[in-house]
Amino acid sequence: MRIPTLSRRAKIWLVLVLIGILVLIDALAIEPYWIQVTHHHLPLRVNQPLVIAHLSDLHIRSFGWREAKLVELVNREKPDVVVVTGDATGDGGSHETTRQVLRQFHPRLGVWVVRGNWECWRPIGNERAFYESFGAQYLYNQARPLQDNLWIIGLDDEYAGAPDVSRGFADVPSTAVKLALFHSPSLFDRVKGKCDVVLAGHTHGGQVCLPFYGPLWLPRGSGRFLAGWYRENGTSMYVSRGVGTSLFPIRFNCRPEVAFIHVVPSG
Repeated sequence: MRIPTLSRRAKIWLVLVLIGILVLIDALAIEPYWIQVTHHHLPLRVNQPLVIAHLSDLHIRSFGWREAKLVELVNREKPDVVVVTGDATGDGGSHETTRQVLRQFHPRLGVWVVRGNWECWRPIGNERAFYESFGAQYLYNQARPLQDNLWIIGLDDEYAGAPDVSRGFADVPSTAVKLALFHSPSLFDRVKGKCDVVLAGHTHGGQVCLPFYGPLWLPRGSGRFLAGWYRENGTSMYVSRGVGTSLFPIRFNCRPEVAFIHVVPSG
């Protein structure tokens, strides 16, 4: 019995179909849950070193495997402070589930939270009381001392909220080291030169990034920023790829991320 052979064209189609299946498996079942831990060293005019765990775009819908892994990864590193730069609760998620996740972090300098576009679209109500109920600090266009000469400034989201830069920086001593938190990185153009470091998110790193092409789509408020470090006018900004997903539960060539910023005295 003669076994039929595939034509060259059929073989090409078969290979493409197999590649497509592998890509779908990766995008749906592997990458969205494959959290990457990144470490970054940042010299600043501080008196003592500290480690900042930067979380963004958690988009918590339920307490599942990814959320349990997130808690494990953060607590294993024992950061001095945890900052959440918006979109802790995503589309279709529950604020109570967000509370369930964030209350499991107990860094010595606390958990600090600012609003993202989803918190603007689906307001919690009394946000400050909600976060304080599990020991977190909520910043809305305001600043607080974190330790020694280091101040933390939290601004509202530029895309969906009402950031007030002047109000946010009003009480900060001019000689202080300034760490600003906000969600949409497009706000960077209004704060660069006013602070030392910015931590932001929102872009998801593109979420779906094609090789040799880049992200298929970026949300409004991303500006010219995608992911990683940027520096202009003496201000450094780190844009996180985030942990969760938005609109569609997929990631491709863009793993979720938890960033640990190791601040060291610059001397």
